[in-house]
Parts: sequence; C-alpha cells; structure tokens
Amino acid sequence: MKPIFGYILTFAAAAMIVASCSTVNNAIKSGDAKFAYDQALMLYDKGKWEQASTLFEACRHVYMGSPREDSLSYYNARCKFKSRDYDVAATQLDEFRRKFGRSAFIEDAEGMYALCYYFMSPPPERDQALTSKAIIAITEFISRYPESENVDEFQEMLDELSKRLMKKSYMNAYTYYKIGRYKSAIVAFKNAIKQHPTSPHIEDMMYYMTVSAYRLAANSVESKQMDRYIAMLDNYYSYLAEYPESKRLNELERMAENAKDYIDKHRKTSDVE
Repeated sequence: MKPIFGYILTFAAAAMIVASCSTVNNAIKSGDAKFAYDQALMLYDKGKWEQASTLFEACRHVYMGSPREDSLSYYNARCKFKSRDYDVAATQLDEFRRKFGRSAFIEDAEGMYALCYYFMSPPPERDQALTSKAIIAITEFISRYPESENVDEFQEMLDELSKRLMKKSYMNAYTYYKIGRYKSAIVAFKNAIKQHPTSPHIEDMMYYMTVSAYRLAANSVESKQMDRYIAMLDNYYSYLAEYPESKRLNELERMAENAKDYIDKHRKTSDVE
C-alpha cells in the first residue's frame, strides 16, 4: 500500500510541476504582458518562486519606466531570495534600492539585501569578504530603520558576524604561530587585538604572542636576542597583569626567567667589556 501511495504522491507532484510550467509557457506565448504579470503574481502567491521569476523577467522590458516597474523588480528579486539564489538576489536588490529609493518596498528590499550577505557569509575557515559586506549592509539597515521590528534580530546577526571575523583574525595569526613564523605571528596577533578588542580570543592571542616572542628571541642571531627577550618580557608582563590567575602562567614564568637570565648575563658581560 505504501509504494502505491508513494507513486500517487510522485505523480501528483509531477503534475503540479507540469501545470506550473504550462502556466508559464501559456503566459509567455500569449504575448500579453498584463496576463503574464498577473500569472506571475499568482505563482508568486503560491510560492512557485522560479516559475514566477521566469514570468516577471519575461515581461520586465514592457514595464520599464512605468509605475509597475518597481513592484515587478521587487517581486522578481524576492523570488530569487526565496529560491535561495542569494548572489543574484543581492545584485537585483542592490539595483532596486539604488533605483527606487522612494518605493514602498524599499525597507523590505534593503532588509533582504542585508540577509542575502548574511546567508552567504561562510565559516571562519574561509575568506570573510562576504561577512564584511554583510556587516556593512546590516549596520546600514539598522541605522536607516531604527524603528524596524527586525532590528533586534539584525543586531543578533551582527554580533554573530562580528564574532566570525574575530575568529578568522585569530585563526590567521595562529596559523603563523603553528608553522613557526613567529615574527609574523606577533604582528598578526597585535593587529587582531587592536582591531577586535572585545574578541573572546584575547587571552589566547596574548598567550601565543608571548610564546612567539620567546621563541623568536631564542632562535635569533645574537645581535638581536637582547632586544627580543626584552620585548618578550613586555608581552609576559602584559599577560600577567590581565590574567594573574591563568593556568598558563607557570609555563610563561619559566620562559620569563630564561629571558631575564639571558638579559642579566649579557648585561654583565657588556659591563665587563
């Protein structure tokens, strides 16, 4: 009984697709732009996003410059958005907001534009250019529509995206540390802390920056070791001041003692000379 029922459902779904395609084809063949537009709205109301978009695009040239152009452009872009074709939707919505700044749909269009980039934002392991665009778009929306009912939700998204950038910045710096490029790691950690002072990774970055400074000094030529051990101690004392109860202090204290021993020894040597 189940297989037969399954076949019935499959047939019904196929019939609906054929019917939708037939509606689209008939509307296009009619050559009647108003009929095509009305059919597009009908499909839109039924959630047939791709078919509706096909018809909106088919009659778009007819309504260019007319009072209906903004609604057609909005509905078509929303079809792309609902179909999760966020890249195309973002392009169309950007064109819409630039061309129809006074449209009744402008707030919704700018909200969807921001959401497109939010949904396209990748995990921290990947390039974060889209995340940066999402942050800009969401920030602009909140600034322009502070009374919007969606502001709280957008603010949560903004916080999420900001944390994603913070993690990416931390991961980039940590990669330098992991492969032993300690000088680059120190610069990257410093920049990450400066750019993201509220990052949840601050302690980790200060720790790895201190270790990087120690290893850089230990592996440097003698002419550079003194200055680099002194720089390492600066990082150590900064970490100690911020995290006096850290479990990592024992390890860092041993490094600091080695750095002090080196500095004291070579200062005495310099005094003798």
